[in-house]
Amino acid sequence: MLGVIGGSGFYTFFGADARTIKLDTPFGEPSAPVTVGVVGEHEVAFLPRHGAQHQYSAHTVPYRANMWALRALGVRRVFGPCAVGSLTPDLGPGSIVVPDQLVDRTHGRADTYFESGGAHAAFADPYCPALRAAVTGLPGVVDGGTMVVIQGPRFSTRAESQWYAAAGFTLINMTGYPEAVLARELEMCYASIALVTDLDAGIEVGAGVTAVGVFSEFEKNIEPFKKLVHEAIGQVAAERTCTDCQSHAGVGLPFDLP
Repeated sequence: MLGVIGGSGFYTFFGADARTIKLDTPFGEPSAPVTVGVVGEHEVAFLPRHGAQHQYSAHTVPYRANMWALRALGVRRVFGPCAVGSLTPDLGPGSIVVPDQLVDRTHGRADTYFESGGAHAAFADPYCPALRAAVTGLPGVVDGGTMVVIQGPRFSTRAESQWYAAAGFTLINMTGYPEAVLARELEMCYASIALVTDLDAGIEVGAGVTAVGVFSEFEKNIEPFKKLVHEAIGQVAAERTCTDCQSHAGVGLPFDLP
């Protein structure tokens, strides 16, 4: 089964024929009940990251519960569509980017299932190459980029934005971590699909980034974005073939996988 975790403004994925499953996990309830439907040849589970009514800010999303719930349902490959800011004028609003690297600038988030034992997740390449290829082969999609993940809920100052851009980062987001590493700990494939909604504060002269502007841009692009996610799912092979997402460079998992 494939999973899709919708970001800001991305709260539904199926029509009325989807079934809804309410779940609980050792880490509490996920952001919302999971809806399950069919896209092409794949059964797909959809979960809105921020809740059905956007009741969770980026720093309060129950990431561990979300990923655990999907794994427990049988999901082994996950697309994580999200809204991002651009740190370069080359990627304007409406651009769709599949990052190949991330930088964590969050703090205080529950970002691991390893609460005992001695295990380490390999994370040099945080995104699944097979899932990335399913998206980057689609027309108009930008292949590669580094996404810096900030704590939120505030947006960056101009100085912070310029600092990130000077470091060579191309995208900025609030939810890409710890979602990606939790997927790796659960031995699930994961790839982000980023929709650019704005130029970040240090890149563009003006009022800076606002939530109203971000949501407005996302709403304008949401239907084509959903269509692209559907098309990406259609490019995913029936059988899971990658190996890196399914193994750890440690002495073993300190918990039983759901």
